[in-house]
Amino acid sequence: MRPFLKWAGGKRQLLPVIREFLVNELVLENSTYYEPFVGGGSVFFDVANNNSVINDYNQEIINAYEVIRDFPEKLIAYLKIHEHNHGHDYFYQIRNLDRIPEFDDMTNIEMAARTIYLNKTCFNGLYRVNRKGYFNTPIGRYVKPMICDENNIREISTFLNNHNIRMLHGDFENAVPNPQAGDFVYFDPPYDYEDQKGFVGYSAQGFTRNDLTRLKNFCDQLIEQGCIVLISNNDTKFVRDTFNDENYQIIYEINQYPANRNISSNGANRSTKVPEVLIYGKNRE
Repeated sequence: MRPFLKWAGGKRQLLPVIREFLVNELVLENSTYYEPFVGGGSVFFDVANNNSVINDYNQEIINAYEVIRDFPEKLIAYLKIHEHNHGHDYFYQIRNLDRIPEFDDMTNIEMAARTIYLNKTCFNGLYRVNRKGYFNTPIGRYVKPMICDENNIREISTFLNNHNIRMLHGDFENAVPNPQAGDFVYFDPPYDYEDQKGFVGYSAQGFTRNDLTRLKNFCDQLIEQGCIVLISNNDTKFVRDTFNDENYQIIYEINQYPANRNISSNGANRSTKVPEVLIYGKNRE
């Protein structure tokens, strides 16, 4: 079982490191694993915890998870249609559906198939919308992209149906309902950058440094309730200052790990090693 979406900034490279924290902390049989920014779900699928709550602000992403759970065969049929028709003109025809009134009449299955198709064929799997909420990532340069990975879709569907997996759509502060001591919460929000531009195109509203500060305060609340939190982000001064306040009794251990990133469409602007941090929070009392 692997993510059904390509995801810019995905965590597959960091999974061995993240797994160490999870193995050491997610030890109680009935503990819940929360992931409020699930995206492509690399960590979620790797953890495969019996009790999990996943959330994303992007409703199309959560809809895709729900359709895979409930209608895998119908989804596969639609994806095969996209796979058969894929090409330059077809990509932009499907991409531009969100510009027309009929877009709201699409079924959940059709929406999920569109989301996965665009993700598999757009540039670097980059989910980006403009201020009007229109998907605007250009077509990628793939010779023969795998659009319909039917065996993986069926495997994911079986997992989602056979475990206690709750799916939510909304702000991260509403994504950890009824947290209990021993629960593990992994936050992978849009990343901060030194130039403050960041990856704000994931939703029409963007994600700002004020949101990151709000996230820190929410982590404090969770830790006070006995939860363990792990946050990933770029290693910027703002991130370190936000999550390394010695005035708090809660102490975060910040460690730096190099990760390959390939998001910019301009090759000259790409960095082969982007310093990232995993920020670990747990009540030490």
